[in-house]
Amino acid sequence: MMDLVERHTVLSVVVGSRAYGLDGPESDVDRRGVYVAPTRAFWHLDKPPTHLDGPATEQFSWEIERFCVLALQGNPTVLEVLWSPLIESVGADGRQLLAQRQAFLSRRLAQTYGRYARDQLDRVTARRERTGETNHKQAMHMLRLLVAGAHALRTWEILVDVRHLRDRLLAVRRGELPWPAVTAWAADLLAELSEAAADSVLPEQPDRDAVDRMLTVVRERNLR
Repeated sequence: MMDLVERHTVLSVVVGSRAYGLDGPESDVDRRGVYVAPTRAFWHLDKPPTHLDGPATEQFSWEIERFCVLALQGNPTVLEVLWSPLIESVGADGRQLLAQRQAFLSRRLAQTYGRYARDQLDRVTARRERTGETNHKQAMHMLRLLVAGAHALRTWEILVDVRHLRDRLLAVRRGELPWPAVTAWAADLLAELSEAAADSVLPEQPDRDAVDRMLTVVRERNLR
């Protein structure tokens, strides 16, 4: 199975703290990729895997069709792959995918980014109430997601590099910002997300037809 990642990866990027501009000396290198299984592999009863871990540590890859489905749903983790500033490798099919990246965007990002952020905030709050401990890293990423969501709704671009907020976000991660200040910042960002959704330049729905055409071209190319 690892042969699919090693021989058929069409896009490989670095995500996580290094792509966000929030890394330190001890930060991991988180890699995400997209591979294209040979088209003939889908003619068998046993289909190619939709995703794979490895072979390197902190490496995860999706088969292109599964990747497209998740991106059309507005999955923040997946969309970040298409906008990572740290591209390690890209092939012809990867360039085709990147060329269509804005087709995945729509106003539903207000729901997906908002829901992801609220879920994380609820988890952090529940843990504080249960144990008195705060997951400061989770709180930081909750805030980062809200910033990225509003940015996408306004600009057609997924914000990955947030080094302009590095000092403030790292203060949250280190637990230096009082919790009431964190929740107040989150409330402000949620309001900004709602405002950005109301005025968004994005369409109501992603351009599924454009993505489908791109996928068809990729499948035909990998039939040869």
